[in-house]
Amino acid sequence: MLDLLKAPVVSFQEFILLGVRAFRSLTRRPHYWDDFSIQMDIIGVGSLPVVILTGFFSGAVMALQMSRALQTYGATSQVGSIVAITLVREMGPVLTALMVAGRNASGMASELGSMKVTEQIDAMRALGTDPVQKLVKPRLMATAFVLPLLTILADFLGLVGGWLVACQLLFLTTTEQYWNTAWRALEYDDIAQGLIKPFVFAIVIALVGCFYGIQTTGGTQGVGRSTTQAVVVASVWVVMLTFVIGRVFVSM
Repeated sequence: MLDLLKAPVVSFQEFILLGVRAFRSLTRRPHYWDDFSIQMDIIGVGSLPVVILTGFFSGAVMALQMSRALQTYGATSQVGSIVAITLVREMGPVLTALMVAGRNASGMASELGSMKVTEQIDAMRALGTDPVQKLVKPRLMATAFVLPLLTILADFLGLVGGWLVACQLLFLTTTEQYWNTAWRALEYDDIAQGLIKPFVFAIVIALVGCFYGIQTTGGTQGVGRSTTQAVVVASVWVVMLTFVIGRVFVSM
């Protein structure tokens, strides 16, 4: 039993150590701003199509599925508030993080894994460059910066998708009533929760992707294995953390 637990415990310990080194490097020079801007383009701009589609159709599906229940209780005027609260609190941050994790955690793991198996990271160390400073920090900073922005975009497009279904397709309510109820339903706690979650998710996604990339062994098969592990672990972390953060806000 202890032998089975040894590998996961050691892996988690190394993950924590990588996180500590990455956060320490945030205040150290050099900062590699060119790499930071490149990663912002790859992670942020590159994720726009999938985030736009996911956000829009999540709001549309939500309004579509709630229509029958709301009509049963004569509460169709509240469709805007339901879509807004659900998107801003949970669906927007979680779905956006899952899409970014699937696209970028795998990309980080495969890129750094390829560098590891071709000994580029070892050569970087030999030349006196800290791999965490050069490779991990720009990805961590870029992900933490762009994921909240992508979440805000997904939330807005989800509200637009819900409006299109509720007001233009099913005629559940009027446009003015939809946006008024959506706006009035949101409180400061909802907005704070909807912005804190993607920031925390971004840190985890970046660290998981970089961790499995740096830990890659076994040639090209190892790169594929690390890529798969990065996506799975990052997605599981997102689902677990959304419960933890939601529980904290509920108890406040």
